[in-house]
Amino acid sequence: MAVRRVLTTLILGLALGSVARAQDLASFEKRTTVKVLPNGLTLIVCERPEAPVFSFYTLVDAGSADDPQGDSGLAHMFEHMAFKGSTEIGTTNYPAEKAALAKVEAAYSAYDDEYRKRVGQDPAKLDHLKKGFEDAQAAAQKYVIPNQFSEIAEQNGATGINASTGEDSTQYFWSMPSNRLELWAYLESQRIGHPVQREFYKERDVVQEERRMRIDSAPIGRMVEQFLATAYVAHSYGRSGVGWESEISQVSATEAEAFHKKYYVPSNIVVAVVGDLKASEAMPVLERYFSKIPPGPKPDPMTTVEPPQFAEKSVVIREATQPFYLEGYHRPDYRDPGDAVYDAITDIFSNGRTARLYRSLVRDQKIAAEGEGFSGFPGYKFPGLFAVYAVPLPGHTPEEMRTAIHRELDLLKTEDVSDAELERFKTRARAELLRGLADNDGLAHQLAEYQTRYGDWRQLFRELDKINAVNKADIRRVANKIFVDSNRTSTRIEFVAPKRAATTQGGAQ
Repeated sequence: MAVRRVLTTLILGLALGSVARAQDLASFEKRTTVKVLPNGLTLIVCERPEAPVFSFYTLVDAGSADDPQGDSGLAHMFEHMAFKGSTEIGTTNYPAEKAALAKVEAAYSAYDDEYRKRVGQDPAKLDHLKKGFEDAQAAAQKYVIPNQFSEIAEQNGATGINASTGEDSTQYFWSMPSNRLELWAYLESQRIGHPVQREFYKERDVVQEERRMRIDSAPIGRMVEQFLATAYVAHSYGRSGVGWESEISQVSATEAEAFHKKYYVPSNIVVAVVGDLKASEAMPVLERYFSKIPPGPKPDPMTTVEPPQFAEKSVVIREATQPFYLEGYHRPDYRDPGDAVYDAITDIFSNGRTARLYRSLVRDQKIAAEGEGFSGFPGYKFPGLFAVYAVPLPGHTPEEMRTAIHRELDLLKTEDVSDAELERFKTRARAELLRGLADNDGLAHQLAEYQTRYGDWRQLFRELDKINAVNKADIRRVANKIFVDSNRTSTRIEFVAPKRAATTQGGAQ
């Protein structure tokens, strides 16, 4: 077994070394071109001619954490509105549709004003205004060509068309044949620069249903939502990313337009394109389309800072469902000099079956079905949480999970990790970084992410230096800094048997 481990490590090291030599910084610098357009939008083109396709990744530096007060879920709405089209796509007659959509907003505003009245609401008037709103939507719908944007892309070979919203950013991506680059540039520049909030209220209903499924009807979803709301008292990481029900149900297309005008400005967007392209030919095409997007000031950075937590906080949920335990500790954002140390702790503590948490709770003690730790939750852009959870096996309790987890965390504080654990972390981290460069879509994602976060995509390769610099003393120092009672927020689900309905006893006469 020892010989096998040595051979496996040697083979993996040689493989990683070969990939690294083929994908080192110098190689990428020769193939990667960055240009900031006069309107502020950043374009990245990376040449990778292995196959006649390309992938793109558009990153908007605004996510759920940027939702305006009272409008939680608004950033998430843009994921759902991503491919509704523009002033030129998805409509039979945009001037007429624009007028019809204005009537929709006027009708909704009137209905919403009456609906929000806490005193003196007139039910009959409310019903009348609601019907007027529905009629206005029906009138506007006559001009819509449903799904035209996506259909044009798919008919021209687009695959993996998707969008996602996180706490820190919103992203849009797909892959396409290289000979469709100009068509893509037209579509994407239209989507960013000239969107239309058509079918907005229909999509709002979809988001409400998503909330009901992911949170309201899901014990773990409700628990996580309460966990974050408890862990944060000031920062917007504590708000629901999908949105609070009362706010989703009342957000308007007018508010969405204002959000888009503020955050979807070129200076707040990075577009990375990777594939069978020559920058000398592709960049002029991209410039021609993306430079037409109207400029706007870069949004002011968020000023709210979560204050230090000075007392442990906890949430207990009692219901007839699977018991669960989750806790988190506040940690700095990704710019902290010790960021890589948190990655090391996460890996050594809970990455796979060789990690401490699995070995202790699942393999040895046999008290948990699973357990895992993760860092930078719910985001990295601002100070987040190092979180860890465990699912108790039948006959065991969340309190046992808590005790066992704390025992493992205390070991990180009092004893050095082993040489083998530290080396496994560094090997896996290098492998994960290189895997992220292995395909067009993964590389486009990485380039856009690092360009946005650091202002230089090259920082992606400098991460290896940070990883290699992590030592045992760093891990003990960081563990002692954050894994303290006063920095902890915990939540648990405790099983409570449902009450039986009362029955009437009696016999047949």
